[in-house]
Amino acid sequence: MPHHLLRFSRELDRRLDALVQTTGLSKAELIERCLESGVAALEAELMMEGAEAARGGTSIDQLLRESGLGA
Repeated sequence: MPHHLLRFSRELDRRLDALVQTTGLSKAELIERCLESGVAALEAELMMEGAEAARGGTSIDQLLRESGLGA
C-alpha cells in the first residue's frame, strides 16, 4: 500500500492522539477511516451536484409532474 506524507495542525493531531488513547486504534487506522468516510461523502455530494447540473435546475414539482407522481 502506498504511503503519503500528511501534515496536520497541532489541534487535529491532538484530537487524533486522544482518539488513539480512547479507542486503542492506531492513528493510521483512524486516519484511513476518516478518509474513507470523507471520500464517500464527497462522492455522494459531487454526484448530486452532477445530477442537478444535468437536469438544469429542474424543480421538484416539475420532476414529479414528469414522473407522473405529481399534479
